This record gives sequence, structure tokens and C-alpha cells, in this order.
Amino acid sequence: MNMVRSSPNVIRWMQVMGKRLESDGVSDAIIPDGLDDSPDLLAGDQDNKQRSDTVDLTDTSLLVDISDALSERDKVKFTVHTKTTQSRFKEGEFSVVRQHEEFVWLHDRYVENEEYAGIIIPPSPPKPDFDASREKLQKLGEGEGTMTKEEFTKMKQELEAEYLATFKKTVAMHEVFLQRIAAHPVLKNDMNFEVFLEFDQDLSVRGKNKKEKLGGFFKSITKTADEVILSNQKDVDEFFEHEKGFLMEYHTKIKDATGRSDKMTKTHKNVADTYIQISSGFVQLATIENTELDKIFTKVSETLEKARKLEGRIASDEDLKLSDTLRYYMRDSSAAKDLLFRRARLLADYENANKALEKARTKNKDVAQAEKTQQTCCEKFEKMSEVAKKELTEFKQRRIAYFKKNLGDLVDLELKHARAQVQLLKNCISALKEEV
Repeated sequence: MNMVRSSPNVIRWMQVMGKRLESDGVSDAIIPDGLDDSPDLLAGDQDNKQRSDTVDLTDTSLLVDISDALSERDKVKFTVHTKTTQSRFKEGEFSVVRQHEEFVWLHDRYVENEEYAGIIIPPSPPKPDFDASREKLQKLGEGEGTMTKEEFTKMKQELEAEYLATFKKTVAMHEVFLQRIAAHPVLKNDMNFEVFLEFDQDLSVRGKNKKEKLGGFFKSITKTADEVILSNQKDVDEFFEHEKGFLMEYHTKIKDATGRSDKMTKTHKNVADTYIQISSGFVQLATIENTELDKIFTKVSETLEKARKLEGRIASDEDLKLSDTLRYYMRDSSAAKDLLFRRARLLADYENANKALEKARTKNKDVAQAEKTQQTCCEKFEKMSEVAKKELTEFKQRRIAYFKKNLGDLVDLELKHARAQVQLLKNCISALKEEV
């Protein structure tokens, strides 16, 4: 048995995690190589969808994309490319390098600005997480002495494809965040966004310290309490009452669907990993067979290897088109709920101002100040409600269009993979009949 006894292959492959990858190239790189050279299995199978398709970019005066990204062990550096015709920028086209913490900083600036209280703030992109891939790589290095050379090579290819897929999604989520802001008629004009795009130095954004993390924990508790209050609060506006009921239920259900979709994708990946072991077993049987069975075992092994790559591609497409779609709108619906929480707090301020005014008139004391406060609260609440109504309507339209497109793409890909699997099995049967 040809065993792998040393680890230089693993060490060399680790360099993949640190090399520069052009973002457009990543989308091609996640597809496992060498699925099958026959046209009936690969014809038209490449998904050429651009990440910007997830955002409506009807206004071309400010276009933002991530043109390049560098993955290091503990961080990812994104090259943010901007092309604009707006006079407020010094140049028409420029690029800066940003890290994840700077994206979070930009998101927090919008959330903390009261001027944007009635707007659904695009969800902050998730932190790059390659721990799962690194853990599997470590296990691969520890177990290489017990694997054949063929098993080791196949597992390495699987890990490389998984890492590149994760890298691609990381880049995509950060890009969509910026494109959502750039396409918004109000958010795109924020000074902090201008600084983020144009300032060519490090923004000196640090991670949160323990005190800030503790503050964030208490904020999450407050948010949970707000959610309970909101669910029991009757809104006088029928539109917002309906949206509140819908979003509370929708978020719960889409969160559950996301978890179930992740389990399905993981199962497909496990099936692909199992094919590796079965295929390797047939290869070993073929090497010790001195009968006509050796050719049959070899053909079956080759078929299982191709089936493994097909199964991996199915898992990748389902993760991209289904799980990621559900996950993004789970986070976007949470942002929509946050809008309703902010409106509920303004409503509470307005009601308290009314009570304070009534009390002041009863005592005939500080009436003018109470009237001014009540008027300010009323104006803020009505202004926010007007903006929020438009935002929630657009959220529905955007969500419907996005789900239609991605679920339609998913069905097309599932049909394509099913045809490829059927053709693969037919080819195997024909090959086996020739050997019998």
C-alpha cells in the first residue's frame, strides 16, 4: 500500500491560504477541477453570476466593488475599488485597502446616527472565519500516515475547494454590504462612507475592549426586552402593526430554515467525503485482484470519484444559492426588526411627552418647554414613520426579487447536476458491460 509518510504537501498547500486571489478568480477556483472532461457532464455548468447581481445598481454615479483580497492567517485585507462621477470625490476612480473591523466601524456609524433611524441599515458582514478549514487541515496532517496517497490527494483537493468557497463568500458579503450603501439614496451621502472609500490610510479602527463588549452584551439584553415589548404593543398604524407581526414570525421561520439548509449542505459534503473512502477501497481491491475483477473495480472507483466531485459541486451550489440567501435575509430581517424597535422607542418618547405636557398644563408650570418637547417628539416620530414605511415596502420588493432569482438559479443547477449524475451512471454501466 502506497502510504503518505511526510508532510511537505500539507505545508505547501497551507501557502494557498496566504496567497493573493483576485475576487473574480475565486468564483472559478471554488469549482473542483477535473470533474469530467466529457461535454455531457460539464457543458454550461459554470455559474457566471456576478456578486453585484444581488444589489440593484440602477444609479451608476457611485459604483463600489472589491477588486482584490488577500487572506492572511488572522485577517483578510480587502481592496475596495470605487468608480464615481460625483464631484465630492477628488478622483473618478480609486482604491483603498480595508479590513473587516473597518467594515464593522462603518456599520456602527450608521446604526448610531439618529438621522438614519427610519432606514433599514444593511447588516454588517460576518467576520471571516476559516477555523473549520484549518481544523480539517490539521486533522489531515495528523492522519496522513494512515492514508493512501490517493486518499490524501483527494482530501487535500476537498479542503482547498472548501477554503476557497469560504473565502469567496467572505469577499461577497463584504462587497454586498458596500453596494447596498452605495445604492441607497441617503446612506451613500454619509461623510463616514466617503472617508471609508477615499481615505488611503489605515482608519486605525481597533477591536472592542472588554468594557465595550460588556456594553454590547447589555445592549443585546435591552434589544431582547424591546422585542418582548414590541410583540405585546399594539400599534395604532395598521401598516406597522402588520409589518411587526410579519417580521417577528418571518425572522423566526427563516432562522429555522437556514439551520436546516446548513444541515442539508453538510450532509451532501459528508456524502462526498464518503465517496473518497469507498473509491479508495476499490482502488486497493483492484491492485490485489489478479482476475478480471480488477478492471471492474477500477471502473467503479473512477465513477465514484466523479460522483464525489459532482456531490461536492451540489453542496457548494446549495450553500451559495440557498443557505446563503436564507442567511442573508435572516440578518436583513433582523435589521428591519431593529428599525421597528427604534420606532417603538420614539413612540414611547412621544407618549411620555404627551403625558408630561398634560401634567405641565395641569400644574400650569413649564408649559412652553413641555409643548416644545412634545412637538419635537411628534415631528421625529412622524418623520421616521414616513421613511420607515418606504423602507419596509422596498425591503419586501427587494426580498421577493432576490429569492425568485436565487431559487430559480438553484432549480436550474439541481436539474443540471441530476442530468450529470444520470449520465455518469449510464457511462459506468456501459463501461462495465464492455468488461463483462
